[in-house]
Amino acid sequence: MRILIIGGEGTIGRKVSEYFKQKHEVIIAGRSGGNIHIDITSNDSIKKALDETGKLDAIVNIAGATKWGAFADLTEEDYYVGIKSKLMGQINLVRIGKYYLNPKGSITLTTGILGDDPVVNTTAAAMANGGIQSFVKAVDLEIENEIRINAVSVGLVEDAYERLKDAFPGHIPVPMNVVVQAYARSVEGKDRGQIIRRY
Repeated sequence: MRILIIGGEGTIGRKVSEYFKQKHEVIIAGRSGGNIHIDITSNDSIKKALDETGKLDAIVNIAGATKWGAFADLTEEDYYVGIKSKLMGQINLVRIGKYYLNPKGSITLTTGILGDDPVVNTTAAAMANGGIQSFVKAVDLEIENEIRINAVSVGLVEDAYERLKDAFPGHIPVPMNVVVQAYARSVEGKDRGQIIRRY
């Protein structure tokens, strides 16, 4: 398969890319690194990147920003960070990306535990994650060409535990091999319209 991995050089993306490179042709895209540059907050950037890649069998997105902060301090603009990036950025990736997929191709989006089990200071992030989870289930009912769409939702991952543990008290870190297999299930399996949770 030809697989485009957006965010393939991040904490999770590196491990996911290493896995798929063993069996597939992998193209890595990111805002500043990778084989191709892409900014998912820009439709023009998405289209330009996909024009460069040509036809694909799978698109995997592991990118998307949100704003963290106390609810009392968050402004309307702070919420728009997640809306424009993690929410609409991924939705636009599906809207545009479906034209670049071979029949029966797949799109894998990324949400996260905050959509189901938020912690303090994450109202904006939880909103974006929950929106993507609902979008995936709904768009699966309508997307054409037998394209499969799923979202992977993981908890605090092992490789980010030391950096983020204070924000997630009591959370057990998810092993990276478990995270990788969630993406493998979405891309190489037959699931569709699913939120593949690993908490």
